[in-house]
Amino acid sequence: MGALGWLSPRRRSATARSVLAGEASAEAARKSARAAEETALPDSGEPDFPVHGDERAAAFFDLDNTVMQGAAIFHFGRGLYKRKFFETRDLARFAWQQAYFRLAGLEDPEHMQDARDSALSIVKGHRVSELKSIGEEIYDEYMAERIWPGTRALAQAHLDAGQKVWLVTAAPVEIAQVIARRLGLTGALGTVAESVGGVYTGKLVGEPLHGPAKAEAVRALATAEHLDLSRCAAYSDSHNDIPMLSLVGHPYAINPDSKLRKHARELEWRLRDYRTGRKAAKVGIPAAAGVGAVAGGTAAAIALHRRRR
Repeated sequence: MGALGWLSPRRRSATARSVLAGEASAEAARKSARAAEETALPDSGEPDFPVHGDERAAAFFDLDNTVMQGAAIFHFGRGLYKRKFFETRDLARFAWQQAYFRLAGLEDPEHMQDARDSALSIVKGHRVSELKSIGEEIYDEYMAERIWPGTRALAQAHLDAGQKVWLVTAAPVEIAQVIARRLGLTGALGTVAESVGGVYTGKLVGEPLHGPAKAEAVRALATAEHLDLSRCAAYSDSHNDIPMLSLVGHPYAINPDSKLRKHARELEWRLRDYRTGRKAAKVGIPAAAGVGAVAGGTAAAIALHRRRR
């Protein structure tokens, strides 16, 4: 009996799609990272960090509400609307989904699926190069100011230690790669949309990089990069990412939803909430991240004050 033979046909199909999505995303991420390495400037010196030199360790960061406030796909939708890719009624749906995401602080599968379907229908027939170029503009317009300073400091701590740092997100891989590059990260694992001759078909390769598919992508990338997952770290806000967090030796709950917070406390995972500036529940977070938490909490307070005015 094969590795998946004990599963029901439906479960085997879902698992196969997760594996396909993970492998496709990992391959796209590795290609992007290789291209970045070829054009990178020489390092000016060795970073000073306690875990410096561990080439078999890396860090994996969820994007939405972990690295960035809100969901990347919704900000992307706003940018496409501004460029008249779709009509006002579609923008209203994007706005409602984004408001729900920010207020609830978690990913609702129905909302996320609707957003992905909308995005696929919108980009169908457009060139990949066009969307990449627009993604650069949208990052500056809507995303740059929403990066959590505390999480950014955590990622930088890994980079300073000489480790590779990857975004792992259900957002389109092209957008994830833009964000990763702008933040100086190694690369990104994201949902891979099918393209033929450089033009989007409106279909996905496998399934969205969400839940178990994220864990499969991280596992595939770790194998390809010869990483030891027990020495790696992963960061997320959502209980949907427990499969990914459980893969690594150093899981962190960042801005966690209630289910992840409960799970993390039970397993004594480290916690950090940049939405309120609360202290970590466990010691050992790099000092730079503590500074970032203060900045993140201040930014959130200013934003809340502006909304109330």
